[in-house]
Amino acid sequence: MKRIVIATDGSTCSRSALELGLELAAAQGAELRVVHVVPQTEWTTPTMLGAMARMPHRQSEADRAPLVEARKLAEQHGQRASTELLTGDVVNELVAYADSFDADMIVVGSHGLGAVARAVVGSVSRDILHEAACPVLIVPGDRPAVAA
Repeated sequence: MKRIVIATDGSTCSRSALELGLELAAAQGAELRVVHVVPQTEWTTPTMLGAMARMPHRQSEADRAPLVEARKLAEQHGQRASTELLTGDVVNELVAYADSFDADMIVVGSHGLGAVARAVVGSVSRDILHEAACPVLIVPGDRPAVAA
């Protein structure tokens, strides 16, 4: 395994995926890319008439925060991780990025929300699993830490 892509959104579940992805990259000597995808548009707050509208998403420091955290965690593990902030549909952008990087694996969190959600795996994780050309590792949010 030479190239690993890890998806992050800053959640606890994606942190579990990031930690396992870092362990895999270290064990395999793989190049690591961490990706966060933000929406292309977002809903505005209701107007005085109660209507909501879609507006272009403006990237902010908050959008970069999961990538900054990922880079810090990689450095704590003695690794280098390149980061990418993408805009668009999470599944399409992540899969296209992994294809362009010629990734050997994509690592994502399951967003395990409970018994029912675990039974059907999160829709984003499931869609990535079905669309990706490479293997996809779905990591549960409650994954126990691995002793060093």
